[in-house]
Amino acid sequence: MERPSPVEHVHHHHWSLSRVLFLCITAFCLYLLFPSIMSVLSAWQNLARFEPWWIAAILACEAASFASIWWLQRIVMPNVSWFDGATSYMVGNAFNRITPGGGATGTALQAKLLGDAGYDLTAAASALTATSVLISCAVFVLPVFSLPAILAGVSVPGSLADAAWVGAIVFGVLALAGVALLHRSGPLQTLGDGLQRVVNRVRARQRKSPIHDLGTRLLHERDVLRETIGSHWAVAVTAAVARWLFEYFGLLVALQAIGAHVEPTLVLLAFTTAELLGMLPFTPGGLGFVEAGLTGTLALAGVRASDAVLATLMFRLVSFWLPLPVGLVCAVMFRRRHPRHAPAEAPDASPGGVRQAHSA
Repeated sequence: MERPSPVEHVHHHHWSLSRVLFLCITAFCLYLLFPSIMSVLSAWQNLARFEPWWIAAILACEAASFASIWWLQRIVMPNVSWFDGATSYMVGNAFNRITPGGGATGTALQAKLLGDAGYDLTAAASALTATSVLISCAVFVLPVFSLPAILAGVSVPGSLADAAWVGAIVFGVLALAGVALLHRSGPLQTLGDGLQRVVNRVRARQRKSPIHDLGTRLLHERDVLRETIGSHWAVAVTAAVARWLFEYFGLLVALQAIGAHVEPTLVLLAFTTAELLGMLPFTPGGLGFVEAGLTGTLALAGVRASDAVLATLMFRLVSFWLPLPVGLVCAVMFRRRHPRHAPAEAPDASPGGVRQAHSA
């Protein structure tokens, strides 16, 4: 009998004590951050300060950010069509913005959608997880771009300068860890075995069957991804970093549009700090953490408080709120092409990337 895959139970929801506790933490965080959220939203009356062409430029930056993610997913899943990859990502991205838990919820939903479309579910989940990790790690690359300006003598507040140096150190550690995981089997096997023990303890409490050979499966999927990416690893890293850089450019444009002239290096450090706060899984899409973090760090960078709030509002409207209706539209488009009742053929066993079950 085939052993169950961890992703096979993605649709099961049990009201365990840990889930209830997590939701209580989410409610508590939202309660504490509610004043920051409302402070940003209350600036909507000043949105008229943004001329239409500035808004178009900000939207273009955000669109380029999403396109970078689609590009990266296309590299790790070459057999997934652009339409399926882009629409399923936008659906998962929107779902991630209404559910706490970090990017895991959106990744799980996107993998399920690709499975419904006939792609191999396990391979899709592995590829999307690797993509998500790469994008998350790419945040730590951003402060590296600010180091030349800091070394050249740009005056940086202490807290923002610390963020640059910490980011550079963490980037170095992550780079070494990534090399070890890609080129040595021992660390990844140990990581998989450790994760398997932790997961099985949780599953035992939930009366679920244990998973087996997670370390071996991780090694297999790593080899598949490594074979798929091959010489394109530099392009994959570039796409992951571009995802954040285009959002940063959107924030710069928003500040420029309202006449808030500030050193771009300081804005980059403020943006990085806010995005790191937004990765905390306690609120949907980092709601509240980003608003509080970005307004505070922009103020440290020299932006007037009112301008910081207004720029944060425009930035969050484009990066957080707008993807919600876009995700709904993409869900309709995806289901029209891949109805739930459509039969899926057996997945192709050809190596490399995510196997495609039928023509998309």
